[in-house]
Order: sequence, then C-alpha cells, then structure tokens
Amino acid sequence: MIFLAKIDSQRMRTRLPSALLCACLAALLVLSSGGNAHARVLVINTFDIYPYSTPHGTGSLDLVIKEAFRRIGQKVKIVWLPSARALINADSGIDDGDFARMAGIEKKFHNLVRVPGKLCKFEFAPFAKSPAIKISGWKSLNGYNVGIPRGAQILEKKTSGLRSLTEVNDQNALFSMLLNGRFDVIIYESVQGRGLIKECGLPGVRQVGPVLWKCWAYLYMNRRYSALVPRLAHAISQMKRDGTFNRIMGSSR
Repeated sequence: MIFLAKIDSQRMRTRLPSALLCACLAALLVLSSGGNAHARVLVINTFDIYPYSTPHGTGSLDLVIKEAFRRIGQKVKIVWLPSARALINADSGIDDGDFARMAGIEKKFHNLVRVPGKLCKFEFAPFAKSPAIKISGWKSLNGYNVGIPRGAQILEKKTSGLRSLTEVNDQNALFSMLLNGRFDVIIYESVQGRGLIKECGLPGVRQVGPVLWKCWAYLYMNRRYSALVPRLAHAISQMKRDGTFNRIMGSSR
C-alpha cells in the first residue's frame, strides 16, 4: 500500500506540470486571438478639437465613438495626439485606431481600415488676423506666409505649390504663430477653428474667406481589428436610424 501510494504520488507530480502547461497554452491562445479585443481597452487617437473632441472626452465625436464601441461591447479610450503622430501610431499598431479622417488615407497608411459610416463633414477654410487679408481660393494664398497642421494629407496636397508654407505639429502652435505674426494665413477646419477662437478668445482672428475644401471624415481601425469594422459600421448606422447620432452631433454646428 505504501508502494502504491508512492506511485500515485509520483504520477500526480508528473501530471501537474502538464496540466499547468496546457492551461498556460490555452490562455496564450486566447490572448493572441482576434477575440481578445473585448478583453482590453482599445486606444483610439484623434487630432480633433472642440467641439468634436475635448480633453475630457465630451466632444460630439468623442461621444459618438464611445457609443458605437459600447454597442458592440468594447471598451475604448480616446487619446489626443498631433495629426501626423496619431496616424503613425494607429498605422504602426502602437495604438488601435484614429478618427476622424478622410477616405483614401489607407492608400498611404496600409495598415488602416476605414469603418463605413460618415462621422462628419470637414470644411477647411482660411483664418487670419489682419483685416486686410481676403482669401478667395487656393491660388490667392500665394504671396502670404501660410501655415497648415502637419499630417493633414489633403492640405499638404492642395498647398504644395505655395512659395511660403510651413507645417506645424498642433493647432495651439498654429494659432499662436498666427497671433505672433509668424503666419499671415493658416488653413484649418472651419467648425473647429471658429470653436477654438470662441473658447480661447483669440483677439482679431477670424475666418477670412469661403471654405476651400470639403470632405467626409471617418473612423479608421488598425487592420488587426478588421473583425470589428462591420460591427462598428452597423452600430453607427443604427445610431443614425434611432436618432442618437443626430442628438449627439447637433451641438457641433
């Protein structure tokens, strides 16, 4: 009996590590699978500012994005980054997604997948401090020192032929350089630009011409979360049908 007990004890000692190994392998498989998205908080970048995004996550697009992810049972955290850095981080997989971007950026950032469902229409317009400046189109920017946000792909393309053009990392520096006379004109999204002027009380700064470019903007996800894309698209569509989307976005304009 004592001998049998020793054998059983030895068997238990040999089986236990195997059982633990199997459990560990199973856990690793779960963590490495696409189904793991729900187990962690996804980080979604934005370069947008008031009224679309705020530091407290209460902007209209902040709330739309959070609600879309809530409806698919996924926790999400929204992080503000300069435009170029937000794209690079989402594309490289440092972060998990980015909003709001115009359709087509996936041609350059191949790891990003667009979520169908328009979030908002961006309208880029000129802003200046001098009351003498009037801008009527892209060509009328020639002769001025012009600033644009770095990473705004369409603005880079539209202003590529200007004699004096500078790309700036974020909107605070962009508007500060306009106030300090470093720029004569800056190009920025109209709703956000006017919102920033109102919120910060920027003296004399105003929109000095019509909208120069319009485009629809979307949520993008890193391709490792491609499985979430149709579900997010459905959630956004559902929000538009039940009125949630319009209620949230109504305060943007």
